Amino acid sequence: MARLNIEQLETALKKYVPAKALHYCVDWIAQNNISLRISKSRHSKYGDYRPPFKGAGHRISINGDLNPYAFLITFVHEVAHLNQWKHYKAIYEPHGKLWKNEYKKLMMPLLHEHIFPATVVTALKNYMHNPAATSCTDHDLLKALREFDVEKDEWLTLEEIEMDATFRIRTGRKFIKNKNSVKITLVLM
Repeated sequence: MARLNIEQLETALKKYVPAKALHYCVDWIAQNNISLRISKSRHSKYGDYRPPFKGAGHRISINGDLNPYAFLITFVHEVAHLNQWKHYKAIYEPHGKLWKNEYKKLMMPLLHEHIFPATVVTALKNYMHNPAATSCTDHDLLKALREFDVEKDEWLTLEEIEMDATFRIRTGRKFIKNKNSVKITLVLM
């Protein structure tokens, strides 16, 4: 596959990330020789990172159906994995302390450049105190990001389901929401 020059890379990425974050993404891709793949929607993950293997460089894939803010947050998440791998030549705990520190370090300048809307910034700052393996586990961040989805889906948060209601998740499993329910972040009705 042919490598893109900086201008081509910017053109290709500009529909996926907020304009003010474009240069960060392009710089990270160029500096780390990242092979970025825009994937079809995957229900199990928003993105992933693969370290160099058998002559292939760093590989990151991100779902192409994410809104620009969710795409950027996912891209930063994966670049944090890359940085962890570069520093330690391994990823011992994929979302442990080392990754969290890398993620916070990469995200900090983005939070100060007015790249995200105010609602996302507020939720993202709270999430950054202890980032998790996925931004979906943070209800406030998920809710803030969903406001910017182009296509509205049928996903509901547990908060949006009435008490004692029966609901089904994507796998087909049925649940009843009650006071003893385990916290479930997303469900499909």
